Amino acid sequence: MPLQDLTPQLRTRLNKMEQTVGWFVFVALVLLLFGFGCYIYHSAERKGWFKIKAPFHTYVQSSAGLNVGDPVYMMGFPVGQITGIGAMPPGDKRNVRVDFEIRADNHADYFRYIWRDGSHVQINNAGFLNQRQLEVTRGTNGPAIVVTQPGGWKTVPELERIVAVETNRWQLYQDLLDAKSNVVFGAYTILTESNLALMAQMDLPTNGIFVYDNTVNYNRIVATWDNRVRRYVNFTEIKDTAWLRAAETPPISDQLQAMVFQAQTALPGILALTNRLNAVLDNAAKAASNLDATVVATRPLLAHFAAISDQLREPGGPALWVLGTNSEFQLASTLTNANSLTLNLDTNWVRLSAGLGETLENLAAMTSNLKAQVQSNSNMLGGISRTVTDADDFVQGLKRHWLFRSAFKTKATNEINSTAGERLKSPREAANH
Repeated sequence: MPLQDLTPQLRTRLNKMEQTVGWFVFVALVLLLFGFGCYIYHSAERKGWFKIKAPFHTYVQSSAGLNVGDPVYMMGFPVGQITGIGAMPPGDKRNVRVDFEIRADNHADYFRYIWRDGSHVQINNAGFLNQRQLEVTRGTNGPAIVVTQPGGWKTVPELERIVAVETNRWQLYQDLLDAKSNVVFGAYTILTESNLALMAQMDLPTNGIFVYDNTVNYNRIVATWDNRVRRYVNFTEIKDTAWLRAAETPPISDQLQAMVFQAQTALPGILALTNRLNAVLDNAAKAASNLDATVVATRPLLAHFAAISDQLREPGGPALWVLGTNSEFQLASTLTNANSLTLNLDTNWVRLSAGLGETLENLAAMTSNLKAQVQSNSNMLGGISRTVTDADDFVQGLKRHWLFRSAFKTKATNEINSTAGERLKSPREAANH
């Protein structure tokens, strides 16, 4: 039925229904667009589209096991991914260039852990299928490799005027060296009036230095450290990347090949060792057979030893073993004789002691008699002394007499006879002479 044939009431109701449907479709479309936008935003945030990405590159010997899109690790965390792998031009000393990026996430800005000293790229083996992965080590000292603060060149007088107004704001964007290439002021040093006065006395090119304002911070990488000029160099994130040194371990296939080569080299020695081991086992088998025969031969000896042990364990066994079957009779006779000898010894000792006592008593009586005689005759000792003196004079006279002189003559030792060779003379001839 045509619309003009409807009554005015039906046409009014139909217009209201069309408006309601139109608003419903509009709201549904808006909600759909809003949901799709939220989905895109969260996906971009999850993939790090709004995070800072620090571009780096390194050079490796071989691209084996590395693929674009592989994760890059730091301290065990996935902090980025490989963005490009390409061969270097002919004639270049380097083989393969690997580009990768380190991103920031909600936990930390991992690119800020990469410093001049201690940071490098470690190429590690990641599996048995010739897979490898990149791991960036954490820095230990020095300035950061990449920064988000832009810098510029200013003269020392200009900085003196700025620092006088803005304190704790301007910092060095480079290392300042003396004539001997020693660092006097390192990067990040806060500029003060005293520091600028010392810098003015240094031999600086055009009396200017590179500095940056620590209150300005971009949401992208703006500069990288150039160790050749010892300062930060501005670069474009789209086309420029920062360089990191690579420490590459050989792929597993090369390591396995080296192991196979070592095994082939060591195989002759292993075979020789096996032959020696077989010879040792043969000798051990022969020794075991000889030992078995020895054990069989020693069985009678062990039986005799057991019998001897049984005899020794019996009462009186050791004496019977040492002295024989008559050992008990002989031992009893020996003990009887020893007892008789002990009794006789006691009897004789008593008699000897009694005789010795009588002898001592007689000696004491003689001594007492001699003492009494000496005390009663006081001239006895003088007479004895005179008798001894006269006897000595008598003996000396005999020594001087020619008849008895030879009896008292002694041989002279170690002396040379001065009258050697002369004829011996008799005592009469000597007296006449």
